[in-house]
Amino acid sequence: MDLHLKGKIVVVSGSAGKEGSIGETIINRLADEGAIPVLVDRNSRGFGYAEAFQKKGIDSLFVQTDVTNPDEMQNAVNKIVEKYGRIDVVINNVGVNDGAGLDATYEEFMDSLKLNVVSYFLLVKFALPYLKESKGNILNIGSKVALTGQGGTSGYAAAKGGVLGLTREWAVDLIQYGIRSNAIIIAECYTPAYEDWIKTVPDGEAVLKKINKSIPFESRMTTTEEIADTALFIISDRSSHTTGQFVFVEGGYVHLDRALISDVN
Repeated sequence: MDLHLKGKIVVVSGSAGKEGSIGETIINRLADEGAIPVLVDRNSRGFGYAEAFQKKGIDSLFVQTDVTNPDEMQNAVNKIVEKYGRIDVVINNVGVNDGAGLDATYEEFMDSLKLNVVSYFLLVKFALPYLKESKGNILNIGSKVALTGQGGTSGYAAAKGGVLGLTREWAVDLIQYGIRSNAIIIAECYTPAYEDWIKTVPDGEAVLKKINKSIPFESRMTTTEEIADTALFIISDRSSHTTGQFVFVEGGYVHLDRALISDVN
């Protein structure tokens, strides 16, 4: 299916993670579809990703940015528009489950909010004039923690709850401009960061096996490719009448009957 994304300027925050991360997978899928991936991230790894695209003849831009800093976010949008003249899609993909729980300091809690939800507001705020011109759309990457809780991560849970609230608020606020706003909700996805965490857990392989068994559909984690493929469909005009929606890409983790969980070793 042609998603009609060719030549679209798609800005993806949190897109300079390790190879195999959600953001990195999304930008590669965008390039495969002929879109122009624009990377916004604080990690200098993004320079290498953009250069690799350019060597393949794929137009791309990386703007190294502290996504919690309003001035830097405004500057990032300015640079994008200076080069391309427009913005068609914003994908907010920043997310760090930083463990800022009830024992965290005020500053740690606020830092978690700034990274995990305020950055979403900033990117959309500054990109909005250009989204209005293009009648573009917004996709927020969310987490099941917003709905289920997790324990020990008040900052991240509050932020991801805020992401869902903003998704619906923007869908209402921007409907007059023909701008859609949606969110993908992820539960257990085996990213490089997840793998790094498992390595720190005592008997990590057993823990990983238990987590996999808790996922009703096929007793396995969601892949980053599955998330990216869904993301591309939602931002495309093949999903042109979808707005204000939370799309769960998580193998039934949140809603399906626990009786479905496999007891097979």
